[in-house]
Amino acid sequence: MKISDPEQLQDKSSDRQEGDRVFGGARMSESYVGIDVSKDYLDVAVRPSGEVFRVENSEATLSDLTKRLLELGPKLVVMEATGGYETLAAAALFDGGVTQVAIVNPRWVREFCRASGAFAKTDRADARLLAHYAEAMEPAVRAFPTREERELKALVSRRRQI
Repeated sequence: MKISDPEQLQDKSSDRQEGDRVFGGARMSESYVGIDVSKDYLDVAVRPSGEVFRVENSEATLSDLTKRLLELGPKLVVMEATGGYETLAAAALFDGGVTQVAIVNPRWVREFCRASGAFAKTDRADARLLAHYAEAMEPAVRAFPTREERELKALVSRRRQI
């Protein structure tokens, strides 16, 4: 395709907002969410808006978080594997309809941070870095087991213990 109109050559980036990406001439606003998981709390960061908030890591508040993320419609949600603390949050998000959740190896995120020159000192900063990691690396989303599959796995595991 040959461009002959000089107006077609003008930079339209001033019309874009931060976080907007253009594919095939259509503007799409993509958001990425990073969740720093601990035993008691989830620190959640949204990129590119920069919004950061904290919720309890409990079933009661996870339904509210799921609703909030469904309204946001993120392209990807990333959280680190933290020895099982992430399971409740990932299951609640998946069961609630937020299926684009990636649970990543903490070492990958640490190496990404080292390469980008950023080091997190707080849970909020960790959540921001996870959101940045989600946007830059777009890690693969693996299928999360359904509620029934998780219950069956727990029963089988318990049976093996006795």
